[in-house]
Amino acid sequence: MATPRVAAGVIYRDGRGHVLLVQPTYKDDWDLPDGYVEPGESPLSAARREVVEELGIELSVTGLLLVDWAPHPSEGDKLLFIFNGGVLSPADRARIAADRREISRADCHDPAALDELTPDRLARRIRAALRAGSAGAGHYAEHGAAVMPTS
Repeated sequence: MATPRVAAGVIYRDGRGHVLLVQPTYKDDWDLPDGYVEPGESPLSAARREVVEELGIELSVTGLLLVDWAPHPSEGDKLLFIFNGGVLSPADRARIAADRREISRADCHDPAALDELTPDRLARRIRAALRAGSAGAGHYAEHGAAVMPTS
């Protein structure tokens, strides 16, 4: 029986369609507000918890964008859930306060810059999630490449 690691994150955008990314203190690349699901915790609860921990505020989560099966060479099987946080208001952006322990900064970036800011697998996953959001339906992906809509 498979026992994958499970992680969950949220995509937020600003009014220009730029994606909110966080700069972790423990690695060079940018990331989504995300993290591993704890035992007994649902992916949705984990995503909401990680947003509060990393951004310092509660923000809405409006639906599922993507489930990605993405095994990692050093970590084994992984299932990654990406939820839609919608569009951040200017007031929400002003209230974001990176925790400084795990996250040094949080900024919105043009999706065209994802390849420069994030690992390839994450850039593919974010683009697939954005396409799912544009299509109005969640998608299933493998290694960040959408295979099919979930509905």
